Amino acid sequence: MLPIAFLIGSILLPPEGGVKVGDKAPDFALRNVDGKTVRLTDYQSSKGVVVIFTCNHCPYAKLYEERIIALHREFAPKGFPVIAINPNAPEIVPEDSYEQMQKRAREKGYPFPYLFDETQDIARAYGATKTPHVFLLKREGESFTVAYIGAIDDSPNDPKKVQKRYLAEAIESLLNGKPVPLPETKAIGCSVKYRK
Repeated sequence: MLPIAFLIGSILLPPEGGVKVGDKAPDFALRNVDGKTVRLTDYQSSKGVVVIFTCNHCPYAKLYEERIIALHREFAPKGFPVIAINPNAPEIVPEDSYEQMQKRAREKGYPFPYLFDETQDIARAYGATKTPHVFLLKREGESFTVAYIGAIDDSPNDPKKVQKRYLAEAIESLLNGKPVPLPETKAIGCSVKYRK
């Protein structure tokens, strides 16, 4: 018989696990805001992919929105495009519904896919706990490997005070054929709204 506290904890918390640096990245096939399905395997010609779990409602996600757009514009031409994924349950946060995602993407002119993880299976497979939460993938043969996990930079509240661009530095390292200097940082943001 398991203790009550353990049972409660296992119901309320997202599952343990997810990927670690060096792991093969889980494939996905999710609906984009344009109604089309986007798969990780669609990116076989890319050097890598920047997967960012984010959403509409979270203040941190909003603070990082322009920076995510800028990162895509900076690194997509170099082979590292952004894929944004909303993992939140809309019955918990209505602002994160698919329809609201479509509206947000239109208003902000997202130059990257914004995918809806309706079942939350992909967020669980990756181990996403925050919005935003970054998983930088590098292509190795026919698949992708996780090269960096964590935060975009060291200043969530003020882009002018950024001193360490963790994600950008990780991508630059990969582009230069070097190991990522800091492969993991702590993601700062709102908790992913997992169904219980």
